[in-house]
Amino acid sequence: MLPLSYLSPKTEVLESKIHGRGLFAIGDIAKDEIVAVKGGRIVDRETLREEITPRLGSVEIQIDDDLFIAPVTDGERELSMLYSNHSCDANLGMRGEITFVAMRDIRAGEELTHDWAMTDDDDYAVDCKCGAPKCGKILTVKDWQRAELQKRYAGYFSAYLTRKIAMHCHSERSEEPHNRGNTHTK
Repeated sequence: MLPLSYLSPKTEVLESKIHGRGLFAIGDIAKDEIVAVKGGRIVDRETLREEITPRLGSVEIQIDDDLFIAPVTDGERELSMLYSNHSCDANLGMRGEITFVAMRDIRAGEELTHDWAMTDDDDYAVDCKCGAPKCGKILTVKDWQRAELQKRYAGYFSAYLTRKIAMHCHSERSEEPHNRGNTHTK
């Protein structure tokens, strides 16, 4: 059966110190090189939460407020998985909604990780076990709203979150008091 997702021939799924299995570079990968493309079916939040996640676990990539790409059957799960674990010091970022690219040059042997802050906007928090020196210890899927992560991952958020960040920044600017240099108090 054909895979639903693309993994670069420079990658291999191996045992991970972060969690279970992980995606690793088996050859050097250049900055901005495509590493993986997530495939699957488009499902809504209700279907994901009620039918897919209880059977298959966390297998999705969010592409809009209520839309996700995910496998929907046990048989599709392995064909869709990327095995890119979360890290607070990620080396993969997003191009568009479903394409993962290297954010820097990556050497053979490195685990290929992404920060969920680049892809997810949901309502849960989990303990982070990535072990990175910059580890935040708690991973929330509202982390995309943090200014330091927006700066660190600029240009590497999913298109969905890039739009949300732009709207979030625009609404904050419109709420700032306007400078009225010609106002007088009586």
